[in-house]
Amino acid sequence: MNLARAGHSQPALARHQPSSVWPVTVRTSHFMQPVPLPRRSGGRARAAVDLHSPQPAVEVAPAAPPVLPFRVGHGWDLHRLEPGYPLIIGGIDIPHDRGCVAHSDGDVLLHTVTDAILGALSLPDIGQLFPDTDPQWRGARSDIFLRESVRLMGEHGYSLGNIDCTIVAQRPKLSPHKESIRAALCSLLGAHPSVVNIKAKTHEKVDSLGENRSIACHAVVMLYRRDDAKPAPA
Repeated sequence: MNLARAGHSQPALARHQPSSVWPVTVRTSHFMQPVPLPRRSGGRARAAVDLHSPQPAVEVAPAAPPVLPFRVGHGWDLHRLEPGYPLIIGGIDIPHDRGCVAHSDGDVLLHTVTDAILGALSLPDIGQLFPDTDPQWRGARSDIFLRESVRLMGEHGYSLGNIDCTIVAQRPKLSPHKESIRAALCSLLGAHPSVVNIKAKTHEKVDSLGENRSIACHAVVMLYRRDDAKPAPA
């Protein structure tokens, strides 16, 4: 429809004003402007907008970050497995004919838990804080990364509620090592065993995980805000 017909000098919004409208107020940088939304048949609304006129920018009022009583984070990691490398999971050296290829010691569990905590806090991930392009982290123990995430957790006023981890590997069988892995992770987190869970799954011989060419891990963590928490750092 041509909105600029001869003899019609009124703006499009004024010309198409129905008898029944739903007024909507939009806050702009200069004024409060009601925008009528004409009703269509069936009760639905359609906005009559003049596309040829510049629209005022919508002003978004800045808000203080919310203080959340709980935070939830998810972590995931995967490493290639090759002969000649140690297989370290949760700081425990697991006997196997191959291990993780990585810039650090390749501890897939500790990398995952570190990322889960950082994610819950909405902080940069492990690759940003400890980039594999930095030579100082070459061959580094992964408990260094996890301890830093725990420090940041406390700095932001949170403690660990619980964490659930799933390690995915076709081989070796991790059931005999689960309790020692959990005990080591509890020590690093300063957590009671009742709030730290370790599961181990195969990948049913599917793709690189199922062919013993890689190992992966998932973790979900819940943090709770401490009663004595101070305001989070900017």
